[in-house]
Formats: sequence, C-alpha cells, structure tokens
Amino acid sequence: MCAVVVIGAAFLFLSRGAPAPADAPVADAAPAAPAPSPEPAAPEAAPSAAAAPRPRAARSDAAPAPAEAAPAVEAVPDAGTLRIDSDVPGAQVFIDRQFVGTTPVTAANVKPGPHQLNVSAEGFEGVARSIEVEPGARDLMIRFKEVRLDARAAVVHKHRVGSCRGELVATAQGLQYTTDDKDDRFTVALSDLEQFQVDYQEKNLKVKVRRGKQYNFTDPDGNADRLFVFHRDVDKARQRLASGDRPASD
Repeated sequence: MCAVVVIGAAFLFLSRGAPAPADAPVADAAPAAPAPSPEPAAPEAAPSAAAAPRPRAARSDAAPAPAEAAPAVEAVPDAGTLRIDSDVPGAQVFIDRQFVGTTPVTAANVKPGPHQLNVSAEGFEGVARSIEVEPGARDLMIRFKEVRLDARAAVVHKHRVGSCRGELVATAQGLQYTTDDKDDRFTVALSDLEQFQVDYQEKNLKVKVRRGKQYNFTDPDGNADRLFVFHRDVDKARQRLASGDRPASD
C-alpha cells in the first residue's frame, strides 16, 4: 500500500518538470530530426495561348447586315442589239473602244446613235467602221478576206507639152483618173496596171496601163508624202488581190 503511494508521488513530481532523482532510470530521448530546408519554388510558367481563356464575344441582338447586291444594269430606252460575226472566227470586237467579245458575239443594250466599231484578227488588217445604231436587232458581218480600198490623191499629169490637173481615185475594183482633159481620163482594173511606181526623190508617180498610155503624176504642192501614201495603200491592195482575196462588194 505504501509503495503505490510513493510511485504515484514520484510520477506526479516528474510530470511537473522537476529533475528526476539520480537513481531513477530515464529513457534517452531520440534527437529530433532537423527540419528539411524548403526547396525553392519553381517559377510559374507563363500561361500558353491555348490555355488562355478566350474572350467571349459580345452578344448582339442586332440582325446581320444583308450582303450588297450587284448594281443592276440600267436599261437604255430604245436600245439596239448588234449581232457581230466575221469570216475569221475569234476576231476581237470593240465598240467605242470598249471590248465586247470575240466573234460571233452579241452586243445588247447599245445606245441609239452613232458609234465606232473596230474589229481585229491576227494576220489581217483591222476593220474600222462608223455605224448608226437604231432600236431593234441588226446583223453585221465583218469580212477580213475581202480587199477594201478607198484612196484619193490630187495630182498633176505632166504632158510632153503642158500639164493638166485631176484626181486619182483607187478602189478594190480599179484605178480611175478624173480630169477636165477628156483625152487623159482613164479607168483600169488594178490587175491591169503594168507599171505602178513612186519615186520619192523625183516626187512623182509613174503609172503604165497595160496596152495603153504611160502617165507621170506629181503632187500639186510638190508633196511627195501624199504620193507615197497613195502608192502604199494601192500597192497593198494589189498584192492581196494577187494572192486570191476578193474585192469587197461595197
């Protein structure tokens, strides 16, 4: 009974922090482990674009604007329609310098009145016409393989004695010299010109009709350029006729 009391008193004394008696065995306390040093925190990575939240589109109750319609082509009152074709397929057609298309082509809604028509085909001389457009439809056939010629030149014909004035007129059908001197007038097919030669230095044009007379023409003002241009245009037509092209009917 007494031993129990002593032990209880000793336990009570130790619990209050008093030093334990020397003869009382005290268990060795294990040394406390040092606290681990805190590791440096890794720097926070910048948020990626994929992870970044997308801003929400503002909600709008307004209806979307309708797409703009193409402007309507304004109808021309009493407009004309031109159906244009050519004896060379695929010729390029221009009306008043505006490209219309390639033959055969239809130009609709053309304003009535005068217009300039230009048609070109590779390997052929271009065709230019002034046309009058009227209400309704009209067909136009452009013939590149026909020879067209309309050249004129005022000239002086030198005689052995004296001279006479007149005009040389050339078409695809022939060459004509008109003058008041009835003995000098002539009309001849281009194929019947035995000689047709211009001398730029002498400023004259020599014409020899087959089985006929020879003429020596000069320009009234001594202008060799006009004689040169006239000769060039006529000679070009002569070459085309010789190659098989036919003269235009108009």
